[in-house]
Amino acid sequence: MRLLGLAGAAAAVGMVHAAINSKLLQIPAADPEPSRLSVAVLLPVRDEAVQVRPCVERLMDQRRMPHLRILVLDDCSTDRTAAVAAEVASGDERLRVLAGVAPPAGWLGKPHACAQLAAACPDADVLVYVDADVLLEPLAVVSALEQLATLGVDLVCPFPRQIAGTWAERLVQPLLAWSWLTFVPLRVAERSARPSLAVSCGQFFAVRRDAYDRAGGHAAVRGAVMEDLALARNIRREGGRTTVVDGTGLAHCRMYQDWPGVREGYSKSLWTAFGSPAGAAAVVTALAAVYVVPALAALAGSRAGLAGYLFGVAGRAVAARRSGSRLWPDVFLHPASVAAAGFLTAGSVCRRRQGRLVWKSRSL
Repeated sequence: MRLLGLAGAAAAVGMVHAAINSKLLQIPAADPEPSRLSVAVLLPVRDEAVQVRPCVERLMDQRRMPHLRILVLDDCSTDRTAAVAAEVASGDERLRVLAGVAPPAGWLGKPHACAQLAAACPDADVLVYVDADVLLEPLAVVSALEQLATLGVDLVCPFPRQIAGTWAERLVQPLLAWSWLTFVPLRVAERSARPSLAVSCGQFFAVRRDAYDRAGGHAAVRGAVMEDLALARNIRREGGRTTVVDGTGLAHCRMYQDWPGVREGYSKSLWTAFGSPAGAAAVVTALAAVYVVPALAALAGSRAGLAGYLFGVAGRAVAARRSGSRLWPDVFLHPASVAAAGFLTAGSVCRRRQGRLVWKSRSL
């Protein structure tokens, strides 16, 4: 009973903290001023023939950006990705489609593609990285730039609204925003240079070129599976500031389409998310104790378990409302979401130890 009480208290604290963060989360202006900066929007793609067209079309529809360039780098695709991107460009001088080269030893594919893109626009004031599964609203880029200036930071991540269709996606995807809204003190993180407080998402972020170069760019994170977070941490180590803002009105993203996609996508990265296998085990155990055990106890008739379960559901609801995720009935399955994340983490660690991690036909 005492342990259930402690778990319930922890869930209550998480709920309150998520509510505070939801209030403090910066919201980009609805009517940003035009930007005169030289900006390069960079899109690394590999085998994205289906998704690249709508993504590039949205990039070309960015407004209030007179000095905008768009660079698409085809990372040795085996499908028509490059051809589709070129068709969308249709002679528009703002967009270039580049042929990437395979990553050399010591590099993973995504960091290498991002580094090639940065090298192709050495005079850009700001680099804006976007993933192929992200669709931007017309003022998304200029809004991100305004946040860079208003907040005085070197990297800003407008966190996109995560689209989830199947139940597998609905269980797992909302945990992305829930995790940092629940556990990261956003106001402290905005002012602090501590790398451990960095929040970043490679789906959509803007970084000042000078800060990018001081941090070593993607060359300094060449072997990182979560290169977006590693880059943000390096910028902080060099004295820069990074932050996350509400990007639900600027962009949306559907990362995966079904359970196999969710499983493979998270398997490639969760093994490194907590620093070590021991760290992963500790985090998974703690989350299960706070969010899964009380729900099981509630099913057995425990009032303390029911209270802890409801606090967890309430915290999930707060995060869902702020991040644009589904509320009902999904939030009531929060214990199942946490259990699914634990399962995916364990699988990722095991596959890493066995040397069986592959992403888009490349070993990790």
